[in-house]
Amino acid sequence: MTHDVKESFSADSPPAPAALAAKVRTLAPSMTRSMQRVAEAVAGDPAGCAALTVTGLAELTGTSEATVVRTARLLGYPGYRDLRLALAGLAAHQQSGRAPAVTADIAVDDPIADVVAKLAYDEQQTLADTAAGLDTVQLGAAVSAAATARRIDVYGVGASSLVGQDLAQKLLRIGLIAHAHTDPHLAVTNAVQLRSGDVAIAITHSGSTGDVIEPLRVAFDRGATTIAITGRPDGPVTQYADHILTTSTARESELRPAAMSSRTSQLLVVDCLFIGVAQRTYETAAPALSASYEALAHRHAPRSR
Repeated sequence: MTHDVKESFSADSPPAPAALAAKVRTLAPSMTRSMQRVAEAVAGDPAGCAALTVTGLAELTGTSEATVVRTARLLGYPGYRDLRLALAGLAAHQQSGRAPAVTADIAVDDPIADVVAKLAYDEQQTLADTAAGLDTVQLGAAVSAAATARRIDVYGVGASSLVGQDLAQKLLRIGLIAHAHTDPHLAVTNAVQLRSGDVAIAITHSGSTGDVIEPLRVAFDRGATTIAITGRPDGPVTQYADHILTTSTARESELRPAAMSSRTSQLLVVDCLFIGVAQRTYETAAPALSASYEALAHRHAPRSR
């Protein structure tokens, strides 16, 4: 099996208006400062920016027309005209709904009820952003590869390792051979054993975690099909990924580090991947899942006193 090394991320088709804000949040950290100003402007005031010419938006953001066009293309639009149409659609979408009653900014003296409300809102937004930005073509290709794989290896460290273990356990319960590796040395030595027909999955919010990139690179070189689940679709990990599944890049705060919000979006992507595989392998997955439930049933039975 041969691979084409990925050089950059680009959308196959322009994102829907509802996905624009999510895409801005995902890509903004990797943009230049001038492009960030353009992206922040269009996400913050889609109606106002939709009324501007390319020259007007450049003047508003203190950038150049070329920067505006480059930003539009990075966001997945062929040109500024297409971006303006999406902005008009996003503005109409926002006007048809209600503004959120809370934000995710949590203060150290917030009452616990406010903390619950703010976290619930932020989790909902993270899930909505991830769903809006997830490339279903890439997801379908990843599902097809995993459903027919001889073996599936999953790599992740820190919070991402918990997500990797969750995925591996789910796949094992439907009869697939899957292992989650959290030790970087064992991950690499196991990746060496992979070949064409196997699948390797790297989970890294930053897209630049060396302990995750290294085993994925080895798996890539060995001919395995490689999948990256990441919040940075242009990060180093994607250089060795056949399929890229993008998670939402939620805003960090002092009391809520990225590990918390990234885990939410990663779990959604993992669940989508698992359900897709279970659908493709239903004839064997359903009996295997039933058998696993039956094997554990006695552990959930009420104990007699």
